[in-house]
Amino acid sequence: MVNRLENKLSFAIIGGGHGGHGFAAYLSNLGYPVNLYNRTIEHVENIKTQGYIEMVGRISGRGYINLVTDDIEAAIQGVDIIMIVVPASAHKNIANLLASYVTEDQYIVLNPGRTGGALEFLNIIRKKNHDMQVCIIEAQTMLFACRVINEGVVRMLSKKNEVKIAALPATQTKAFIKLIKPIIPEFIEASSVLDTSFNNVGALLHPIPTILNCGRIESTNGDFLFYIDGITPTVAKIIEKVDHERMQIANMLGIEALSLKSWLKHAYGARGKSITEALSNVACYLEIKAPTSMDTRYIFEDVPQSLVPIAGMGRKLGIETPTIDALIQLASVMNNKDYAVLGRSIADMGLENMTLTEMKQFVVDCKVD
Repeated sequence: MVNRLENKLSFAIIGGGHGGHGFAAYLSNLGYPVNLYNRTIEHVENIKTQGYIEMVGRISGRGYINLVTDDIEAAIQGVDIIMIVVPASAHKNIANLLASYVTEDQYIVLNPGRTGGALEFLNIIRKKNHDMQVCIIEAQTMLFACRVINEGVVRMLSKKNEVKIAALPATQTKAFIKLIKPIIPEFIEASSVLDTSFNNVGALLHPIPTILNCGRIESTNGDFLFYIDGITPTVAKIIEKVDHERMQIANMLGIEALSLKSWLKHAYGARGKSITEALSNVACYLEIKAPTSMDTRYIFEDVPQSLVPIAGMGRKLGIETPTIDALIQLASVMNNKDYAVLGRSIADMGLENMTLTEMKQFVVDCKVD
């Protein structure tokens, strides 16, 4: 990769939703050139007209956007860093769109990748261009908690103290950290994308409370605090069981797995004797309400792109995941979709024919014998 430390970096933000608003406004407010892509231009028309996004809340300011477009080629042309800020359910489509236009001196950053996002992204790009040496960065979770108030106005609820990131190949992680550190010092190095993928706390905090609070969500239209009211001690027991199954897989992959309680301490400085107590000490969670319906990314993103690949890796490694499997089945019944079939598979990640040793080596250098 080219060393651009002497020059001002430029960004393309792919996605005009909550996270896309937040990243575009934050980076442009810092003075970096930002292009914003959204597949439906009507959803970002106001930003295109007024030329900026307003941040309110814990971070405030105005970020002027260089280009607002529904043309992905125009959005990424000549930029240094392509920030993918869409639900992981859209990663496959975005990877196919980018494959014809991305260049080897650009970084692609998945914010976040959920589980196996960078591996799936690389697999798609290499199917179209086998010799492409593109570098894909995977974030463990989203840097910001933010919500769009109106088009062009985003409430910045919080910024995490740290977010682990890794490059695919891992040999490029240090170079990217050096490049991005002056802009996003919260990004810290993870060992590989196996680390970011299997320390995916969204798999715990999003789908489980949604599934277990389905009646309350439908009867109140989500009028309760999702993380505070929705994660009772009994819900927390199920989260802890899923956390245990996830960490078993991570440990076999050679990853230092953080428990959810440990992650809350690192990300937010939140401590507690239990998960429920720790969650109550995360300030921004006191503002986040539940989804208004079961048609939510907490299901259609986090079940197929988080729980399904975790369970798939468990099967590949011979580790049983009965609690995760039960939650996938419940979500499938609720939404009349077979998420176990539709979700991100080991084959989608390009790992189906690799041994454990080969997987560990592949994430380091991306070479296949």
